[in-house]
Amino acid sequence: MANIKILKLSMVSLIVVCGICSYLYLSLVDKSRDYGVATDFDPMLEQMVYLDRQEHLNKMCRLYLKNNSSKHTIDDLTTDVELLEHILVDLNHRLLYCYVPKVACTNWKRVFMILTGLANTSDALSIPAHVAHKRGIFLTLNNFTVPEIKYMLSNYRKFLFVRHPFERLLSAYRNKFDQNHVRSSYFQSRFGRYIIKNYRTNASKMSLEKGDDVTFVEFAAYLTGPENVTFNEHWKPISDLCRPCLLKYDFIGKYETLYTDSEYLLKLSGLLSSTFPHLTKPSTTSAQLRTYFSMLSQNVITQLYNIYYMDFKIFNYDLEGILGFEIG
Repeated sequence: MANIKILKLSMVSLIVVCGICSYLYLSLVDKSRDYGVATDFDPMLEQMVYLDRQEHLNKMCRLYLKNNSSKHTIDDLTTDVELLEHILVDLNHRLLYCYVPKVACTNWKRVFMILTGLANTSDALSIPAHVAHKRGIFLTLNNFTVPEIKYMLSNYRKFLFVRHPFERLLSAYRNKFDQNHVRSSYFQSRFGRYIIKNYRTNASKMSLEKGDDVTFVEFAAYLTGPENVTFNEHWKPISDLCRPCLLKYDFIGKYETLYTDSEYLLKLSGLLSSTFPHLTKPSTTSAQLRTYFSMLSQNVITQLYNIYYMDFKIFNYDLEGILGFEIG
């Protein structure tokens, strides 16, 4: 009996140790894949990384749904027009893509144009960004009947790409408020003027008229303000935009490993001749994160963290490596 107990304890200990080692190894593999670098990892190890992401998301979602009194079903989602319009459909390759602004969605839309035959080219970067973002150009789930939507959700490969919540937020600010180009004018007029009017003391007449000089501090104050903020898709939490706790995506890619993940997904989908476009000028947002967030008070950072809490948890992001400290 004593030997049997010792054997059982040894087996339990071995399982625990293996589990810890597996977790640490997968974390190391995931973090070691540099952004912008296509790596030659073993296919089995690659698959383990993606399965680990899904398992983490499912675990966090179970905890959330268990503690959340608001229960939604797939039937509810089939009438959510905003969600349905965010999921692009590729009938030829049975793909569903929930696009997330500021997470390489321009390039993924370019790829989708090629896959669906909307572009007569194999060079995704030759497709102008404004063409890829043209309203109504893609089929979305909102173009189909409820039975068709349910069939696609059950039988098509569903995927999305995610990004560190604060990095995505800063990217949205820099692109829409901190840079002066034609595509920013709508945001500066629609949101910028309101923000300056309500969050700047002694604002100049020109600033009130143009709304083109919103500071990051003012933008953060607007997002954390007491009034009902309009969460535009560019800074709306991904957990609200794509509803991953209910839709059970088959693949979760990350911006931090964009090229590796994109190439893996294309091959997984049997698209061996398709490639994801590589930018020659990578984003500098990550390097700027501490600079911008150092302008904010601890209280405002905490409020922003609470807004994007689900994104942090279900996609396994933290603040330690970026801001140097954790919250909560």
